[in-house]
Amino acid sequence: MSTPVGNPSAGLSRAVLAILSPPTDLAGDPGGPLGEVRFRFNPSQLRLGRSASWTTPPAVAYTRGAPAKFTGAHPANLRLEVFLDASGTPGAATVQDQVALLLSCCEVTPQSIAAKAPSPPWVRFSWGAFSTVQFTAYVTSVDATYTLFSPNGMPLRATCSLALTEIATATKRQNPTSGALSAHRIHRTVAGDTLPSLAWREYGDAGRWRLIAEANSVDDPMRLRPGTELLLPAASERETTSGGRAAGMGGRAAHGPDEAKGRAR
Repeated sequence: MSTPVGNPSAGLSRAVLAILSPPTDLAGDPGGPLGEVRFRFNPSQLRLGRSASWTTPPAVAYTRGAPAKFTGAHPANLRLEVFLDASGTPGAATVQDQVALLLSCCEVTPQSIAAKAPSPPWVRFSWGAFSTVQFTAYVTSVDATYTLFSPNGMPLRATCSLALTEIATATKRQNPTSGALSAHRIHRTVAGDTLPSLAWREYGDAGRWRLIAEANSVDDPMRLRPGTELLLPAASERETTSGGRAAGMGGRAAHGPDEAKGRAR
């Protein structure tokens, strides 16, 4: 069992697992909140994985095998542990209720049955500025280990192991001229993000912020609401200004986020 990190009273960002109503359409967005599990202790480790499929057709003309063909990407998988402790309040049923809430993530919701679209809840894990693990998912397994009880049998401490699988979403945009997918990756913004700073980190050139702005219809590059998902196009795409010049503001590319910040005003 991993050791929980942090003092519960410390002023740190706490991990949260939001439990959401499933949509009536698999291509839709999740509904309202059904509950949430706030981590009193942040996890000491997370296990995140992603994979892709490739096939290699048999061919006699290649001495070392035929070229592989990409056949698709698989959703991300996230594994984590939730440490629950109510030993300081022995009369409370906090641990029992929180474990029951986690177990319900593998049960069909009554609302989805009534809507004739039976499904367990969807979930969204978040932890401060750690945007890589912030995606909508479904829970594939929950395992609870109770380690402390009150004299009357009430659970006071438990560790729950969770396995989450990302729910795939459609690519936001396509190249308007060729129809080819132009997505590089999705970034979920955090406090302090601006388009110039994202362009600097992604392309090494803050002047290419317009490329991100156009791909996401952003009007103000300096004001991004935390939690917004932005499509970061492939670096090979060329940003053009109204005058037809690539990636340059005033004919010259801005090299750092501070320089681009001044120009973006």
